Amino acid sequence: MRPEIIIMLTHHDVTVKNAAEVFEECKDLPVKFWGFKNVGLPKDQMKALAGAMKAAGKTTFLEVVTYDEESCLDGAQTAIDCGFDYLMGTLYYDSVAKLLKDNGMAYLPFVGKVSGSPSILEGTNEEIIQNAKDLMAKGVTGFDILAYRHVVDGEKLAREFCAAVDAQICIAGSISNYNRIDTMFDIGPWTFTMGSALFEKNFLPEGSFRENLKAVADYMAQK
Repeated sequence: MRPEIIIMLTHHDVTVKNAAEVFEECKDLPVKFWGFKNVGLPKDQMKALAGAMKAAGKTTFLEVVTYDEESCLDGAQTAIDCGFDYLMGTLYYDSVAKLLKDNGMAYLPFVGKVSGSPSILEGTNEEIIQNAKDLMAKGVTGFDILAYRHVVDGEKLAREFCAAVDAQICIAGSISNYNRIDTMFDIGPWTFTMGSALFEKNFLPEGSFRENLKAVADYMAQK
């Protein structure tokens, strides 16, 4: 599978204050998937930004990095209220899955044992894969896997997970250089996220966010 990139307007797991301006500067680039976190902006600005993304023909993602049921439900309701296409993250809860299903929204929950901020992923590869299969039996069709936040070997986990799990897989976090982009094309997830690497100008140190994103988009187009 040829992966797509989800551009997250986040830095250090928080939506940047000028996310709307950054999006406006970049919306003409050939990147279809855009998103941000549910922290960093007030809800009215989140709704306006999600609306601007939709108006530009983008598919939208809200990532929620919370772990208790109440806050996961709150994040899901925020995604619904703001009109996102996908909710990413949260630990899986039946209540969250039902709320999203009832409102026609796709759900990509975390898989494995996720905790902390910034998040870490724990569990053996076999346990994480089994967790995904158990959730698929409940109707889940995609996952947000923090592979490179794994406490052992993120790349090995990503490879084994993508080979074993037939779902919409998003590898989220720490895709921060061309080598890891190459790895994504080799492994073949549905999507992977990128945010901080662009704000930190990992690809063009003297360039703007837009110039870094264009460099990544051009690189991917040539593969």
